[in-house]
Amino acid sequence: MSSPAKVRILFDGPLEPSFTTLTVTDASGKQVNVDKASVDPQQPAVVSVALPPLVAGHYTVHWAAVASDGHRTHGDYSFDVK
Repeated sequence: MSSPAKVRILFDGPLEPSFTTLTVTDASGKQVNVDKASVDPQQPAVVSVALPPLVAGHYTVHWAAVASDGHRTHGDYSFDVK
């Protein structure tokens, strides 16, 4: 894949913005997103973060979310830029 301009995750329901995070790291573990992730006020089940142009390599998306009902969840997934 080519370098994405942002990472966007859609959840099942509204998120608590204060307790929801999304970061992207490179293969060495260095965070590559400069800006803080944000929950879309118009779509409160969506969190996204802008990315700078990424060089070829392996990247990991780390996310943690708290739903409006207090349920906490977290995870990660990886992608490669060619």
